[in-house]
Amino acid sequence: MRAGRLALLLSGALSGSPVQAGPDFDPYVASLKEQALAEGMLPETVSAAFADVHLVDAAIRHDKNQPEFKLTLDTYIPRAVPEWKVKQAQTLYRQHLPLLTKIGREYGVQPRFIVALWGIETNFGKITGHYPLISSLSTLAWDGRREAFFKGELFDALRILEQGHVNPANFKGSWAGAMGQVQFMPSSFLRYAVDQDGDGKKDLWGNLADVFGSAANYLSQNGWREDQTWGRRVRVPERLDPALLGLDTRKSLATWQALGVRQQDGSPLPVVDMQASLIRPDDIHGRSYLAYDNYRVLRHWNRSPYFVVAVGTLADRIVK
Repeated sequence: MRAGRLALLLSGALSGSPVQAGPDFDPYVASLKEQALAEGMLPETVSAAFADVHLVDAAIRHDKNQPEFKLTLDTYIPRAVPEWKVKQAQTLYRQHLPLLTKIGREYGVQPRFIVALWGIETNFGKITGHYPLISSLSTLAWDGRREAFFKGELFDALRILEQGHVNPANFKGSWAGAMGQVQFMPSSFLRYAVDQDGDGKKDLWGNLADVFGSAANYLSQNGWREDQTWGRRVRVPERLDPALLGLDTRKSLATWQALGVRQQDGSPLPVVDMQASLIRPDDIHGRSYLAYDNYRVLRHWNRSPYFVVAVGTLADRIVK
């Protein structure tokens, strides 16, 4: 954190009151513009992108505040995957099935997981964020807690503008810089977003072909396996060695079966030749899951096990 800013943040961001831009915010933004130009970005791109740049105090407050209560999967999953969302996911899955099927075949990703990611990330495109991305990312870089990361995302955001995929007025997203209906960070956009319908733009805000194609491409590029699901909830015997828990341990389903692990309803595990890890995101009394290779891919998208379980749970409910 830069010198002279500690008192500002302690009196503002950490207390929940608005954060005012310090005297070094404007000079800092000027240095960002100079660096962008030095890296070869067009002057007109930089000028348009930073035309209305301002400090976004909510970004700093969100970045520093921690939840005041502890969630468990038993409380989180009903909130993340309520019945109304399951029904909506099923309806949208059927509505867009021709497009989803085409994209699923192209990238080797089951369509239900595309819809599940769409639903968990933005409630099927309804909540994509209203923060101006250049301002949010400039603010978080200026804040200094993760300056290198957010500065890198800011410059990637400028490249997206320079490529013409979106105009500055519509370039909005979450307070942290995630954008579009699948909430890609700018670096992920540049790496995985696709122009699925061939109109010359990668539109993750309003073009469902690009939204679905980009989500599928992300999963595919990170090792998604079309012949597997994500994982399953299981029962674990009390005598099981706790050292076997965690993603670092992989065993065949037959081995887990021999160790006493069963499906949640008490039935035997599937007779399939595949490896899995046994995870328990909460404490010893919490839910247990066998995590397959696709669990790891979803964790690459978002490292939170709660997010991964929510996506997998919704995907399982879409197609029974």
